Amino acid sequence: MIADRARDLSDGPCFIEATSTYLFEELGMKGNNEDYYNPDNTLLNRVLETGLGLPISLSVIYIEIARRLAKPVCGIGLPGHFVVYYDDGEYSTYIDPFHGGTLLDIAGCCELAQVESLDPSMLVAADRRSIVMRMINNLRNSYFSRREPQKAERLLKLLIASNPESPEEYKQLGVALMQQERMADSLKSFRRYLELFPGAPDRETVQEQIDNLTHWLAARN
Repeated sequence: MIADRARDLSDGPCFIEATSTYLFEELGMKGNNEDYYNPDNTLLNRVLETGLGLPISLSVIYIEIARRLAKPVCGIGLPGHFVVYYDDGEYSTYIDPFHGGTLLDIAGCCELAQVESLDPSMLVAADRRSIVMRMINNLRNSYFSRREPQKAERLLKLLIASNPESPEEYKQLGVALMQQERMADSLKSFRRYLELFPGAPDRETVQEQIDNLTHWLAARN
């Protein structure tokens, strides 16, 4: 459909204009500012149904459309935001699908990320794994904010399976399990967190939680 709308698909600005018109004007896709932490904003099937999404989910849709048309795009994970980068060797620009396909230069990216400057590493193309992991993290945060610990638990276990030596996921899993009143499992997760991160800055707080859980479990026996 975009190929039919573009006057010249090989022309970068023409392709971007046709894509943005189709996605953000005809389909009405946009960033969900009113309910930003709704899990539906991350789930691609729901984004396609509702037209509402997060920067990364809307960017993924934009990227996949562009790739099917063999256009040179990639995702860029800015601090606190996600955009699309187009570069065909003759024309390049950053695209912000969350704000209706707004075109950005480096200064615009800095303003969007609310930083004075961007380290070059922040402008490296995000690979598929990092995009998926970022979306999983967004879902985890959504489930915690909506007090849905069972769903948060499932996502945390996916993250742990992906990187078993990452301590932060064990701590958060301990919280999710405690919210479900699964105290013995929560205790194991907090202990694993300190095993992996003995120098944790919150060690005293976590150790206090471990002591409380240990005493609670002992009193139940």
